[in-house]
Amino acid sequence: MSDQAQAMELKAATEKIRTELAKVIIGQETVIDDLLGCFLSGGHCIITGVPGLAKTTLVGALAKCLDLEFNRVQFTPDLMPSDITGSEILAQDRAAGTSEFKFIKGPLFSNIVLADEINRTPPKTQSALLQAMQEQEVTSSGYTYKLPEPFWVLATQNPIEQEGTYPLPEAQLDRFMFSIEIGYPELDAELQIARRFSSMARIEPVLTLDEIISFRDLAWRVPVADSVVNYAVRLTRSTRPQSSDCPQDIKKYLTWGAGPRASQFLVLAAKTYALLDGRPTPDIEDIRRAAFPVLRHRLVRSFHGDVEGVSSNDLVKRLIEEAP
Repeated sequence: MSDQAQAMELKAATEKIRTELAKVIIGQETVIDDLLGCFLSGGHCIITGVPGLAKTTLVGALAKCLDLEFNRVQFTPDLMPSDITGSEILAQDRAAGTSEFKFIKGPLFSNIVLADEINRTPPKTQSALLQAMQEQEVTSSGYTYKLPEPFWVLATQNPIEQEGTYPLPEAQLDRFMFSIEIGYPELDAELQIARRFSSMARIEPVLTLDEIISFRDLAWRVPVADSVVNYAVRLTRSTRPQSSDCPQDIKKYLTWGAGPRASQFLVLAAKTYALLDGRPTPDIEDIRRAAFPVLRHRLVRSFHGDVEGVSSNDLVKRLIEEAP
């Protein structure tokens, strides 16, 4: 099958996924597209939103559409790394009269893992995700175990009630391809949500495992014009206050900018956005569309940014407006 035919199949499947998700999720079209784009890219995602915005419901429904194994882990202050990666136990064979250590897999051994309220657990447990997210494997007692394919980590954060939490360090935030922010629904959407509160909906699978792997491979093969890649790199470099590409009026609001990984993710995300829209190749508008989820969590604001209330979203917007 040609890449163009596969792209048309992907677009049709995407429409079916949106239709299935609409049974339980009202509105949030941009969030759904960002999640699909992140999943096709093979990246991981961190989702920020206040309680009650259906973050967990959305992820669970998407897992059913993709027909993949899904595990949710509630991150708490007493959660240990072995609680998510797994641990070894001493298993006894009564018939043979022998004992041996046996590795019991944790909830991380799943296709889709939701790390709920990841900032509620200490750094020791947060860092247990790093190897899994980067290498798709887990090491325990000197042995390395491969995680299933595909493997997708989604972490949620509550932006309120920050007392007693453990903010993720910049090095770990950079492992997440996307940072998606979920806001309150519009009035019409909230009215529909209230009306549907007591109704039950069944989510039907849309894609098979073979189709998912095929579509993910397709996302990497999408051609990109040099001008689009150049724009992505220039936009990333403009976030670094030490760089000459950073506008002078923005430098004072930044302490640190995005690294080369952000340039790679901008191009990759642009590819998936083009595929989701049924286009053969991305353009500069796709880079701008990807700029917010890719860059917002990679910008370290300065003291001036905090004092003047200039958010990361404000900075990304200004950088897009001033980018050549």
